[in-house]
Amino acid sequence: MPNNQLTAQVQELLEQAQNAAKRAYAPYSHFQVGAALLLADGSVSLGCNVENASYGATMCAERVALFAACAAGKLSPQQPPQILAVTALPCALCLQVLAEFAGPDLSIWVAGAEGEQPQHFCLKDLLPHTFKL
Repeated sequence: MPNNQLTAQVQELLEQAQNAAKRAYAPYSHFQVGAALLLADGSVSLGCNVENASYGATMCAERVALFAACAAGKLSPQQPPQILAVTALPCALCLQVLAEFAGPDLSIWVAGAEGEQPQHFCLKDLLPHTFKL
């Protein structure tokens, strides 16, 4: 199965991301974002953005999902994520954190606006030049 096909599994992940977005804490931007990260063991780690009056302390949905999976012992470079579904395009900071754990072909699905089809990208499409030590 090519990883750019909108399968039932991807549709379920997109729904989970949309539900996670409803739990976002976004009193400043009013821009709620959700993420659903399919892990190597088949489980899903969810995240939503959490804003803070000190804007630098704000956490994006993608990083919340990644860090929760890492804290649960389910994510490492040896246990990379399989698919990321999000409700908005990931920022460069989130993409760089993804690159720490995932390969360049990680499948990223972005939910479309109502009535629009989701968009598919690979990590390398959105972050062609990762920072590596």
